[in-house]
Amino acid sequence: MADDKPKLQRVEGHSEERFLGSDVFESNARNLPPPNGSGTVREEARDIAVYHKCDVAVIGGGPAGCAAAWAAAKSGADVTLVERYNCLGGLSTGGLVMWIDRMTDWHGNHVIQGYARHFIDRMPPEAVAGPPREDWGSNDVDKFEYWRNRTTAFHGIVQWAPTLDPERMKLNNQEMLLEAGVRIVFHAWAARPLVEDGAAKGVIFESKMGRHALLAKVVVDTTGDGDMFARAGAEFDTDIEEGDVHHSMNTGWVLGGVNMDRWIDWKVHHPDELRQFMERGRQELGYFQTPYVSWRPDIALFLGPRQSGLSALDVDDQTEVEIRSHRLMEGHCQFFRRHAPGFEHVYSLQSASQLGVRHTRRLAGLGRIERKDWPRGTPAPDEVGVSPSISPKFPVVSVPYGALVPRALDGLLVGGRHVSCDANSHGFMREIPQCWLTGHAAGVGAALAADAGIEPRAVKVDAIRKVLREQGAHLTDDAAVHDARAGEAALAGEGAA
Repeated sequence: MADDKPKLQRVEGHSEERFLGSDVFESNARNLPPPNGSGTVREEARDIAVYHKCDVAVIGGGPAGCAAAWAAAKSGADVTLVERYNCLGGLSTGGLVMWIDRMTDWHGNHVIQGYARHFIDRMPPEAVAGPPREDWGSNDVDKFEYWRNRTTAFHGIVQWAPTLDPERMKLNNQEMLLEAGVRIVFHAWAARPLVEDGAAKGVIFESKMGRHALLAKVVVDTTGDGDMFARAGAEFDTDIEEGDVHHSMNTGWVLGGVNMDRWIDWKVHHPDELRQFMERGRQELGYFQTPYVSWRPDIALFLGPRQSGLSALDVDDQTEVEIRSHRLMEGHCQFFRRHAPGFEHVYSLQSASQLGVRHTRRLAGLGRIERKDWPRGTPAPDEVGVSPSISPKFPVVSVPYGALVPRALDGLLVGGRHVSCDANSHGFMREIPQCWLTGHAAGVGAALAADAGIEPRAVKVDAIRKVLREQGAHLTDDAAVHDARAGEAALAGEGAA
């Protein structure tokens, strides 16, 4: 019989995780025995009805998928978005990852804009919690201390990293896409891509209607796990490190009826009591986590037990994470009600409907975002976006179009956490703002390719950058990008010589 409470072993987390005050755990204990299946069965061959034909098919309605669909439609493409759940926003909504990471650089400049800015500007004021514009980039000690405890100040600097109401985000995504003319297909699981002569031509999806085909000139894979490009045969990386917070899974939850200001005041002014409190929580629950702020002072966010050594591509591992997480949600609710200031009247409000996945596959693309390039401070010759860097000692990170393009597979682009990058860069390129950024660029590239009747890899980057700017994206000056392009060409010439 499986243990009721898995024996958990603490794994050392990264600096980001220490800032957030949580732990990463691994476990060998399982709540369910392994399946007993063996052998194979043969599926009957059949003809599949065509559901729809479009210019651009976006697969996955998370942050990257919403940005891609909106951008492609705004660029004039006929767009269909396929989403397996009943809402848009992915982990930012269904996963309750309502804390949106940094969109400003270390000087307070707003570098992730485009879809991201349009989206947040449309949110009602009561659905957004974060520092005012005049505080972005501030290193005032008092402001830093205030916002540090509200997950929006790092390395002594206040950042634009708001927390948003997930239900309003669902509606906001939906309305933005509908206004742009996107066809949304909810409750549909894209099973595999349609590939002919090395190019994606659409996808097969399953729904309550059965199995159908969606045909498209260009497919944008925003599944987060690279399901489409992997099943189409594109190259990818899967180097997951068991003890890395960026490679763990969790299911989040929110608790209501709290007083977060009182909780923050207590934990700041009683650090010794806080340490004792946390140790007692670990002893009683096996895993223990303190809360984060939400968009309201009476709702607390818990991002759940970050569990390593489990794969988001394995259905049994996914099930194990969910079983543990739902038990721990109730355990935390009861423990905090008994012992935590500000939680005397707490109650379980909601658990996430989507599993919090950080890493499975990363595309092996024509280009790549790499750790060795962080200190350079020069734009990529094919830049389509600018991301904040991981710390003030690095300049902003230039995102190349090549990171969205498979090396060999045609007819497909990617956006989101599975773009082409190394494991270190993936730590921030997987975050929601970066998914908005890469999804936006992929959507524009797909629309231009479909309109011109060419492969996505053949689209001129300057054309993509022009449309991105028209849609509000922040990019490095064209002159600097052209200089980088000329420098790369010169190096290539020297190498050939």
